[in-house]
Amino acid sequence: MNMSLTERRRFLQSTAAALALLAGAPAARAADEAPDAMIGRLSNEVLTIIRGDKAIQSGDIDRLIGVVDGKIMPNVNFVRMTASATGPAWRRATPEQRQQLQAAFKVLLVRTYAGALKQVSDQKVEVKPLRAGADDKEVTVRTEVVGRGDPIELDYRLERTPGQGAGWKIYDLNVLGVWLVANYRSQFAEQINKSGIDGLIQALDERNRSNAADNKASK
Repeated sequence: MNMSLTERRRFLQSTAAALALLAGAPAARAADEAPDAMIGRLSNEVLTIIRGDKAIQSGDIDRLIGVVDGKIMPNVNFVRMTASATGPAWRRATPEQRQQLQAAFKVLLVRTYAGALKQVSDQKVEVKPLRAGADDKEVTVRTEVVGRGDPIELDYRLERTPGQGAGWKIYDLNVLGVWLVANYRSQFAEQINKSGIDGLIQALDERNRSNAADNKASK
């Protein structure tokens, strides 16, 4: 997908909001909460928090990583997200390689959208009617980010998880027609074909270091 500079900024801004707005979901409450209700509640609650958090607005990476670890990850099946982005090579990866991939992928997402978080201002999220059956194990929740400019379509794929920590977990999201996992899968596949799993891990680490240096230089 070829995007103009303006479209790319909107993509990053909206995806940043999508990731950040997932913070703060109490596990017990999420267990019996409908997926569209969960997304709607978290969206508008946490966008308010972002607007009032000067550390996040200034692109504080340590603050963002703390939010991701403590707040966002309980609402995301990040193992599935990383495995899907890695593709068939995930099955060949060792447990250590899988942990390294998850860690590097998480940092990549956080650093990529850190700058966009500063742009969150007067947006709110409107949830569209959910088209799903009561027994569905996977659903797509469709929303719009409404604020300045045209509304931005923002969709989430969620799965129902059983047992301890039961509830709905996000495993993919779609901004401006681009599904996050599919977008990274094509990038990861190219790197894996070139230099294997270790090559992908190294490339992600190098990209993260570069992003960190850029973020430090911009302060």
